[in-house]
Amino acid sequence: MNYLIIAGEASGDLHGSKLVSALKARSPEAGFKGMGGAKMREAGVDTLFGIERMGAVGIVEVLGDFGHYYKVYRTLMREIASRSYDALILIDYPTLNLRLAKQGRRFGCPVFFFISPQIWAWRKGRIKEIRESVSKMFVILPFEEKLYLDAGVDAEFLGHPFVDHVQPSRSREESQIKYSLDSKVKTIGLLPGSRMNEIDSLLNVMVEAAEKIRNELGDCQFLLPVANSIDPVILKQRLGTNPLGIKLIEGEPYDVMNSCDMLIIASGSATLEAGMLGCPMVIIYKLNRLTYWLAKLLVDAPLVGLVNIVAEEEVAKELIQDKVTVENISAEVLAVLQNPEKGKAIRERLLKIKNTLGRPGVMEAVAKRIADYMDKYRDNEKTPV
Repeated sequence: MNYLIIAGEASGDLHGSKLVSALKARSPEAGFKGMGGAKMREAGVDTLFGIERMGAVGIVEVLGDFGHYYKVYRTLMREIASRSYDALILIDYPTLNLRLAKQGRRFGCPVFFFISPQIWAWRKGRIKEIRESVSKMFVILPFEEKLYLDAGVDAEFLGHPFVDHVQPSRSREESQIKYSLDSKVKTIGLLPGSRMNEIDSLLNVMVEAAEKIRNELGDCQFLLPVANSIDPVILKQRLGTNPLGIKLIEGEPYDVMNSCDMLIIASGSATLEAGMLGCPMVIIYKLNRLTYWLAKLLVDAPLVGLVNIVAEEEVAKELIQDKVTVENISAEVLAVLQNPEKGKAIRERLLKIKNTLGRPGVMEAVAKRIADYMDKYRDNEKTPV
């Protein structure tokens, strides 16, 4: 069995690696080729392209590197047209992956889509295209299953993959010792994102807010977990002389989150990870002004942060676009750190979210569904007409 598997960002790379491992556990001879990052390569995927240049968010940002995006698109379309694969596995990244899904159906290749497009937030009309091109949709938010089923899409909620791996590798006390933290001093995490355009737009304001927070508190310490998709050398250069003593930590995002009293975090999947660990946060995000204007026209969602979307309420304060200021960020952080009861209430509400996300063993369940589907598909192909 040969699969073409496509992921376009760091979270998709992680999920893809877990899914590949689960599929290989069922069928050791299975082959995988496609697009992904270091984790998917470690899992055994022969990557035609990496994800390092695939992280642009918005039309304006994509146009800035259009030549590369078009090359990726044309190459993957040709791969599907070659009929060299038994199935296509698409992970999130709908702008590209919905086009590849249509190509897969055109050439008679079963299409599995893991992490569905957020049609409940924007471009609801895509549901017709999804119904016609996706063989099986695996949704990761509980409310999405009914939405897709009602629209005629073969969709199933088997749980959110975070339930299997969002957990620290050590206790909070052990991490504090490893990171040389003072347990009597407040620790604040800075998480500017896993894409370079997020680093460009958010890192500086985070650092400036951190400086203001330290001035207000008198003493505090800062951690910055480095995403796998970001070169730590770049972050060190951006921090310059680093007068705040911000500690860069590689490869341990959950231990960092678990060590912090508060996070300043870019909107994205990391907000849900932090929420599952019960860490209070303020969510921030900025886009190119034209991209933001277009998004405002297209997106119909009152909440932006994934943790808030799952909770169906603003548990974590959201600061978007022009609200992303040093004053606003620092005010939200201080409001929690200087009010222990407020921080406790937020932590308790966040920890309840995990109970809505399904049971452990998500990737194994998804792999089983894919394997069962392919068995039936091959049996139908062998059945004489």
